[in-house]
Amino acid sequence: MRIAGVDEVGRGPLAGPVCAAAVVLPPGYQNSSIQDSKKLTPRQREALVPEIKRIALSWAIVSVGHHRIESLNIREASRVAMSLAVKRVQADLVLVDGNVPIEVPIPQRTIVGGDASVIQISAASILAKVWRDHLMAVLDGRYPQYGFKQHAGYPTSSHRAAIRLYGPCNVHRRTFRGVVEYLGLASAPNGASPAS
Repeated sequence: MRIAGVDEVGRGPLAGPVCAAAVVLPPGYQNSSIQDSKKLTPRQREALVPEIKRIALSWAIVSVGHHRIESLNIREASRVAMSLAVKRVQADLVLVDGNVPIEVPIPQRTIVGGDASVIQISAASILAKVWRDHLMAVLDGRYPQYGFKQHAGYPTSSHRAAIRLYGPCNVHRRTFRGVVEYLGLASAPNGASPAS
């Protein structure tokens, strides 16, 4: 039986996409280094990505952008991202991190804390996290004043201060508290035109 694990990253940030990955590993595959992405350093995660992609029978990564997050809400956008990732792999069963089912044509099981206990979900969490961090580093080049490379869009004190100073840019989530209050600010420098 081909078992996929699926996880998402990026529910909490004020900017950028939510990303999901689905991974199908060979039956019985074990690797003690593959664990919840939050427990690994950036260097450890980066080093595991080639191994996961090499050994996986099937894998996929999907990003759902800030416009869709705004129109659906973050919970539903996360479910969409996970559903799309699963539909791009070949699997007989999907194990979903958390307690919220997703819309897929194959059987599924939700597992609270699955990213820490199920290797397929752990592998998916690593792929999703590294992919999203790379996307945020690209956005950092476009909007350097926000520091996306350092905090990946999460609501750190420096990120909140930058939003207060410059206003939101085009990739901020306009419906999120911490962003919506600043939508009327004047134009930001360096091409980061505020959302309106």
